[in-house]
Amino acid sequence: MIKILNYKGALLPIIVGLASFFLSVYTPPAINSVLIALVAGIILNNFLPIPKNFDLGISFTSNKLLEISLLFLAFDIDYRSISSLGIGSFGILILVVFTVLITTYFLSIKLKCPGSTGWLVGFGTAICGSSAIAALSPSVSKNKEDVAISMAVVNLLGTLGMIVIPIILLKTSLGASEIGLVIGGSLHSVGNVAGAGYSLSPEAGEAALTFKLARVALLSPSLIFFNYLVNRNTVKSWKEHFRLPWYLIGFILVTIVSSSLHFPESMLSAMEVAGKVILTIAMAAIGLKVNFQNLITSGKSGLLFGVIIFAIQLGLLSLFVIF
Repeated sequence: MIKILNYKGALLPIIVGLASFFLSVYTPPAINSVLIALVAGIILNNFLPIPKNFDLGISFTSNKLLEISLLFLAFDIDYRSISSLGIGSFGILILVVFTVLITTYFLSIKLKCPGSTGWLVGFGTAICGSSAIAALSPSVSKNKEDVAISMAVVNLLGTLGMIVIPIILLKTSLGASEIGLVIGGSLHSVGNVAGAGYSLSPEAGEAALTFKLARVALLSPSLIFFNYLVNRNTVKSWKEHFRLPWYLIGFILVTIVSSSLHFPESMLSAMEVAGKVILTIAMAAIGLKVNFQNLITSGKSGLLFGVIIFAIQLGLLSLFVIF
């Protein structure tokens, strides 16, 4: 009986997720499949009567597929991208990313950001938007509404940043490398970075993507570090810090293997598509568990926190560029 209930509940987010993925082909890059699936799931949950016996399947899909998607998304990370930057530039990225992570942890507590929303928003801002949130959420968040709010916030701020930051940079005399550092070191997703960078010049676009890929390569150490921050006061022994969930161990191993071996481009593309499809279905399931009232109440705090962290990140990068 439980299997039947899971099957029924799982089928709905699969349909919504696949429809969202194919629809995203016809939308601007800023409106990606993850965002479409999340919004579609929220609308369905709040305007249509979803049978109660679907809950088990929806919960199963939102939890397990989110974890599984990480293994496929890990193929996108290539530590060799770091080598294309100088030690100085990569050092700046490390300093900015880990400063933002530390600020996120303590500022979220100070501002009493609801649940784990602040942590997820800050982590997504520091690294790579939706994928970073998906990677962190299983280990720090028990409330799927926190994940939904975080995804919505980073996608909104990433889109606004993609429009506003190039306009500001046009008024400066910065070179392509400096522009690449600001854009690639701040915007949330690769799509945001490409859109903003190439709108200024091909050279700025290439530099921005290089910085962004190096920043994405910091996802694995950032996961370990942030999990340490969150759990450091609850573990009984230092050994427990190395007892990572299976999906994080798998994620780290895949990133090491994919950075060490030269896989065919066709295989990497297939892994990327599979990861996005699975993540999109998981987000549809998360959306199907979100209540509008809770979303609005917690969303205000999440958005304000996201603006603060994004401003801090941009401020740090600007200081390095100016001085």
